Amino acid sequence: MRIAVAGATGNIGRLTAAVLERDGHEVVRISRSLGVDLLTGEGLDDALTGVDAVLDATNAPAGDRESVVSYFGAATANLLAAEERAGVRHHVLLSIVGIAGVPGNAHYAGKREQERLIEAGGVPWTIVPVTQFHDFAEMVSGWFEQDGVVTVAPLLVQPIAPADVADVLAGIVTGTPLGRHRDVAGPETQDLIDMARRTLAARGREVKFVPTWSATYGLDMSGNALLPGPDAHLAPTTFDSWLADRK
Repeated sequence: MRIAVAGATGNIGRLTAAVLERDGHEVVRISRSLGVDLLTGEGLDDALTGVDAVLDATNAPAGDRESVVSYFGAATANLLAAEERAGVRHHVLLSIVGIAGVPGNAHYAGKREQERLIEAGGVPWTIVPVTQFHDFAEMVSGWFEQDGVVTVAPLLVQPIAPADVADVLAGIVTGTPLGRHRDVAGPETQDLIDMARRTLAARGREVKFVPTWSATYGLDMSGNALLPGPDAHLAPTTFDSWLADRK
């Protein structure tokens, strides 16, 4: 198959493109750095020529709710319109578990806008809700660390290895459209602060963590809000084994 990967220079896009090529598929990488701009549509029609399926693994710059929704909305609308012109038969979106129940998060609002446009569009689709990745805790710590102190919410998550996400997405994008896919998650529930502390310790760093429910991660993300449903597809790689491979 000829498959386009939007966001191909990002973590998940890059890994999924590699899996697809390993399995013998032709991959078209879509990224602004590669000359294809989803916001303007520049290069998009040429990139989708002869493409059978598209995986959207794009991200949006950090910002307020309005800017993130606008970014995701414009990029998704342009991508879907170009897919219709090219006769693409399957659009797959990498989404996030639990976004419907978290109204206050700007990024989640943008993802909901993506889902809305895809469901209303003319290209057959699969939306794949995935939990946070194993490297999420370290990334969040970097956002909020100041003078050796990290103020971050004690989120309850069921993280998944990025390589496992790539394997799942590669299998879905080469198949038939499924509509809303069941949740995809890692095998074990974790506390975000504990994950961050252990990850940084593996890097030889110790910082002080101060739990807080801020505007970024408010109380609407507490409890089981970010955990997968009971019928979730559970990937095999535990956080411990993933972390051990990176020491």
